[in-house]
Amino acid sequence: MTSVTTALLRQQDDECSTAVLHLLRDKDAFKRLAASEGEAILRRDKEDEEKLAVGIGIAKAKGILSGNPDVGSVTRISVAGMTAQQVTEEIMKHLPSKEGNAIVMQGLSGTGKGTTVNKLQKLLPRCVTWSNGNVFRSYTYLSLEALKGEPIRTELLTPELLAAVEKQVTFEQVENGGFDIVLKGSIRVADIQNTLLKRPEIEHAVPTVAQQTQGEVIRFATMAVGKLKDAGYNVILEGRAQTLNHIPTPFRFELVIDNITLLGERRAAQRVMAKAFSDIKNHLDGATKKMVEEAIFRALSEL
Repeated sequence: MTSVTTALLRQQDDECSTAVLHLLRDKDAFKRLAASEGEAILRRDKEDEEKLAVGIGIAKAKGILSGNPDVGSVTRISVAGMTAQQVTEEIMKHLPSKEGNAIVMQGLSGTGKGTTVNKLQKLLPRCVTWSNGNVFRSYTYLSLEALKGEPIRTELLTPELLAAVEKQVTFEQVENGGFDIVLKGSIRVADIQNTLLKRPEIEHAVPTVAQQTQGEVIRFATMAVGKLKDAGYNVILEGRAQTLNHIPTPFRFELVIDNITLLGERRAAQRVMAKAFSDIKNHLDGATKKMVEEAIFRALSEL
């Protein structure tokens, strides 16, 4: 069994969470936290699925999304007992080359998608991740502007308003050879994503806008991914199958853990190690193995 050393706690990766899991697995407090985390993952999954279904239904009614997208085959990888490196190597076996791939990554929280994506980015040249988050925030910002600051309500997001907003959001190659989302022909999202697009009124309105614009945003993502692929980029899309099913690509992977108890344990270990690191990070230099373990036990008791 791997000990949780200062170096390992600093890593905050799958090796660290596995070591924390082994250290705590027999503790009653950890069992309770793991059970709670497993239930929370399934509950969030169901809630997200229901919310997305409404938005997808609206997009289908508009004729933007098809009722039965041609998904093709999905490679399911059972990650129980596998390291993130092993999962990454398994995915690499399915890629015909190291350029121009659109890679879909789906699965529940706690299955290691984020860590696997990070490792893929290190192995694949010119590899970027795609998130619809900034597209939804851009739509929300432009909708608020069109409504002249009036609070967003579903009935105000008319087909005419959304069509006008959609025309103002483009995906373009910029000076350095990279790509960016551009608003109104000149505003680069990279310049406003951590300021203007994070304003409270935008964050508050995003869920309402997202429900009404699932189709438009998926259409935008499909176009953007196509441009990136044509330029030789590898693109990783991580998220929910309901939306990812509408992105055309033969490279689809689902990370699965059939044992919900193990899923909860992994997520609980991730939470404990993150809190322990946060609590002790300013004192890690010179910390002993005993001090690290005490920080982990203390973090568990406070979660």
